Parts: sequence; C-alpha cells; structure tokens
Amino acid sequence: MLIGSLVLKYNLPIQRSGRRANVRLIVPQEELVSDNGKVRVAIIGVGNCANSLVQGVEFYKDACDDDQVPGLMHVNLGGYHVSDIEFTAGIDIDIEKVGKDLSEAIWAGQNNTIKFADVPHQDVKVYRGMTHDGLGKYLKEKITKAPGPTDNIVELLRDTKTDVVVSYLPVGSEMATKWYVEQILDAGCAFVNCIPVFIAREPYWQGRFREAGVPMIGDDIKSQVGATIVHRVLTRLFQDRGVRLERTSQLNVGGNMDFYNMLERARLESKKISKTNAVTSQLDYELPAEDVYIGPSDYVPWLTDRKWAHIRMEGRSFGDVPLNLELKLEVWDSPNSAGVVIDAVRCAKLGLDRGLSGTLVAPSAYFKKSPPRQFADDVAREMTEAFIQGSNIETLPA
Repeated sequence: MLIGSLVLKYNLPIQRSGRRANVRLIVPQEELVSDNGKVRVAIIGVGNCANSLVQGVEFYKDACDDDQVPGLMHVNLGGYHVSDIEFTAGIDIDIEKVGKDLSEAIWAGQNNTIKFADVPHQDVKVYRGMTHDGLGKYLKEKITKAPGPTDNIVELLRDTKTDVVVSYLPVGSEMATKWYVEQILDAGCAFVNCIPVFIAREPYWQGRFREAGVPMIGDDIKSQVGATIVHRVLTRLFQDRGVRLERTSQLNVGGNMDFYNMLERARLESKKISKTNAVTSQLDYELPAEDVYIGPSDYVPWLTDRKWAHIRMEGRSFGDVPLNLELKLEVWDSPNSAGVVIDAVRCAKLGLDRGLSGTLVAPSAYFKKSPPRQFADDVAREMTEAFIQGSNIETLPA
C-alpha cells in the first residue's frame, strides 16, 4: 500500500525485476523529503546521550549547508538539515525527569555531560516509560522510579506524529528493549537502536519490521571518533599492511551512569560481544578468545561524562619482528555518540520516505558496532553516501 501510494502521489516510474513484483522506486531526490520537511524524533532514555543530541540540534541549527562544519559529517543529509530534526517526546522512568520539559530533563538526575549549547524550552514532555530490566542493581542506588503507571507509548508516538524513535536504554536492557520495539512497531515508526541489544541484526526482528513496513538502523552506536572505530581502523591497517595481529586489548573507564551501570558484569554479555566483534571483524583470520579483551573496565566518578580508552596491539611485521602499539584516547562520551545519531535519525527518515522496511544495511554498517553485515569503515561510508543519494537501498531481510 505504501509503495502504491508513493507511485500515485509522485507519478513515479518504476523498475521491475523477474516475475515477482520486486519494485524499485525511482524517486527524484527533491521528492524524498516528506510533506512537512521535518524529522520528528522521540527519545527513550533521557540521559547524557539524549542531552548531547538535543544540544547538538540547537548548536547546529544555523549551520550553512555548504560549509564543512566541525563536528558534523553532514549539515544537510538527503534534503534534511540538522534544524529539521524536531523532538516529539522523551521517555524515562527517573522521578527527577518524568513530567519535565525535555530542555530541563536533559540536565536532571545523574546527567553530567558537558554543556555546549543553551537549549530553549522545547514544549516537549518527558513521559513515564516501562522499567522491565532497564534499572539494574547499581542504577537502583542512584535512580528513583517515578510513581504512577507507564504511559501508553503507542498512543503517544501516534499522537505526536513521531517518525523515528531512538533508544538510549541502559546496557543490559534486553526485555525492556524488546517491549519498546513492540510499541514502535505498533505505532509504525522507524527505529534507531543505540544500545547492544541485538535487534537489527536478528532475522526475526528484520522480518517484523518488514511486515510493519518500517525501517530500522542498528545495533549499538559506533561513536564519531571513539575507541571502537579507532581500534577497528588500526586493526584493518595491520591487516592491509601485512602485520599479523596476535594480541589486543581495549580498556575503557568513565564516570557517567553508563559506566556505573556496567559495574554489574551480568549486564555486559551483549556489550562485550558487540565491541569485540566490531574490532575482530576487520581481520581475515580469527584471533583466539584468550588473546582479545575489549570492554569496559571501571567507573571513575571524577571523569564525569569523559571516557578514557587504552588500546594495546601486539603483532609481528617484516622478518617476523615484533611490532607493538599503545594508544590512549580521551573523549567526552555522549557528544561523541550524538555526532553519529544526528545522521542516523535522518537516514531512518529517508528510509521511511522511500517506503523501505526492515534493516537498512548501509547506515547500519557505518553507524553501528553490530550491524547485520560488517564492512571496512571506508567501504561502509561509501555505501552510506550512496544510500543518502538513493542508489544503495539494500534492506534485510533480502
């Protein structure tokens, strides 16, 4: 029905392949922007990452399309300027955030990221969400649940005409993530999964999003210049330059609630899988499990939202001679994430505009640690640029 309505609305030519109705729309780039020209975004989890995303939209709202702007990969992405992103709702369980305007909630509770923009009143409320397993053993020490029942999330997303839902739930929120995904499917929204609960890479969920006729991008955000992408690029450099990587480690410390939550090691299984596979996927051979350690290490409160990553790589180069590398990366964790999410939500909206459904392969490969298909980052970038232009619209299931 969606493809048919697009064809009628824009009088579009189509291409058909084979005997089945495998239709590819040939949509002029200027027609890919929806009628209102906006990307309406709801956020699940109003923590530091949400804070930086909201600040970023305000900070870059007047950026010139033609400028190379520090901090942005795209000022205008497929016809959508950063200023076209509008927030429709925040969803949280923290008593210090629920009921507040989004502009206030991003500074409430345990949020402790850096301020780089003055965010005006948004007239966007933070609603009471579902807890499930979203509040772990350690987070319960810091966060008090808001009283009252969970708001009707499906109705909320529909009433606010939300296009894209972003999940910033805490690491380890397996049940909560799946519950929210069901609400997102019922509401008919696109989904950007920023946490290491595997949705976009799983055939079951790919099929569910295909049935619902909506796209998703996932899983687990790969920050702008974070520990994962730096480690990946260096691993690929070893591979391409003929150096045999034999052992590697990545130890991360930080002072935000993400790191505090990850002191509960039982919540880390998917996180460690996601970060480890993101790096080892860049090798053409398999490293023994005992020769790879990649994951969070500890919580250091005075770091606040800063993150320190220590990377060690040991290998053998020409003549079987040892070659060792050590690197320390210091970043503000949440702005580093927002620099990617600000593009991911616009790609998800392009997917909606084009009538795509299931997992968007190219944006997932470039923006996420655990996409359904891994590529070298330069290849994933080219694929994503092609997606933005409308020439690479591969989705899963195929």
